[in-house]
Amino acid sequence: MKQTIYDILKGKFLIADDAMKNWRMLLFLSFLAIIMIASSHNAESKVHEIARLNNEVRELRTQFVDGRTELMQLKMESSVIEKMTKKGIKRPTKPPQKIIVKE
Repeated sequence: MKQTIYDILKGKFLIADDAMKNWRMLLFLSFLAIIMIASSHNAESKVHEIARLNNEVRELRTQFVDGRTELMQLKMESSVIEKMTKKGIKRPTKPPQKIIVKE
């Protein structure tokens, strides 16, 4: 048992007569490890991209809400009247009349 562990640590399994099957296995395991590392790196980069996009969505949603509230304030009758009086346009005293066209 002790001798087998020493042989493995010294690398005798790589230079023995039947070492070719060991080398094949090592190359196969190395290839699998490289694929696993690449896959992990790819998944992690996608996670970072998703986090960045989520932050961008939150920021755009905030800008949308701010723009919508500003638009609602601009559309209010009181703000329109105030801006028109600054330009010299007064509020009409008579209500508008509906024009009906008959064919």
